[in-house]
Amino acid sequence: MSKAVSTKTGDAQSGAPLFKSDALHLAFCVVGVVGSLLLYGVLQERIMTIPYGEGANADVFKYSLFLVFCNRAVAATIAAITLVVKGRTDELRPVAPILSYASVSLSNVVATTCQYEALKHVTFAVQTLGKCAKMFPVMIWGYFILKKRYTMRDVALAVCITGGCFIFFMTGNTISRVAQDKNSSMFGVLLMMGYLSADGYTSTFQQKMFKGYQMTSYNQVLYVSLCSLALSSFGLVTSGQLSSTLAFISRHPDALSAMILLSCASSCGSLFISYTIKSFGALVFAIIMTTRQFLSILLSSLFFGSPLTGGQWAGTGVVVAALYYQSATKDSHAKDNAKEALPKNAAGRVSLSGVGTANSGSGDRARDEEVAAAQPLLAGQQR
Repeated sequence: MSKAVSTKTGDAQSGAPLFKSDALHLAFCVVGVVGSLLLYGVLQERIMTIPYGEGANADVFKYSLFLVFCNRAVAATIAAITLVVKGRTDELRPVAPILSYASVSLSNVVATTCQYEALKHVTFAVQTLGKCAKMFPVMIWGYFILKKRYTMRDVALAVCITGGCFIFFMTGNTISRVAQDKNSSMFGVLLMMGYLSADGYTSTFQQKMFKGYQMTSYNQVLYVSLCSLALSSFGLVTSGQLSSTLAFISRHPDALSAMILLSCASSCGSLFISYTIKSFGALVFAIIMTTRQFLSILLSSLFFGSPLTGGQWAGTGVVVAALYYQSATKDSHAKDNAKEALPKNAAGRVSLSGVGTANSGSGDRARDEEVAAAQPLLAGQQR
């Protein structure tokens, strides 16, 4: 486990530590990440699957694009405020062409909309586990866009995770409580496949933008969110959802409060994610997120009365075990890949000549953490 970088630094002037121990610092990060995203998951299921009102006045919220609009409005506001507070006003200008931001934005809007829409057809547990199956789409996009190569370990993990999801789907109820058709779960699975494809493109193209332009995570979040606001607004107006959404909110004002809280929980979770990655690294963060996914399914089962069968718990166990294994072996796997990537001299020994400082371990690690910290701010993949 990497040591927290800020526990011993604290105030740059006084040298006072922010936390008395690494354990307390880690507990703060765990509570922040898990608490925020558990609240996000509960509110997401509440808004999309539990009717507002009673009797003949009961309504189910159906307008996913408005949730996307709210999420991106809060994300853009936080990114802009952060840049101003940190004195980085020069980063308020776009670094990359607007079309590059818009490309990430479009796939992000599609992914998030599919995520919310899926809850109309499949249970929250299916949606949560389905997100774990993103390895195959990410590997495919990485192969074509970033020219990455993947090992048999990567393929085996993807197969295990996808297999666990298949076991879950085949051994118990997967239909949402608000589904209109008993065969609706298949359409929900198609929506999750759309989510995985779009989300895989989002994260892969984000990495390409970070490598191609000198930009910070907040600059990318700001302009991708602004583009998403424009896209979601266009969709709301042209589809007629805007007037229907406003009419729904006028009938059920408490729904708007839940939507705003959902967006705040999402953004707070993103900030805690960024802070955790920078303090403890991507490995600790991955373990925390795997635990959070299991807790989300458990909480949904208890809080909303959606019990799982033994087979579904077994499928969940397969997915969670594979994710824990992936997290536990990430460092050694990355080191092996780094050794293979280093140039060799005529004697077959690893040569460091021509390997500049910008591409050294610390530089790559900082850039990887920047990318990892930015992704949760934009997409739903970590939630």
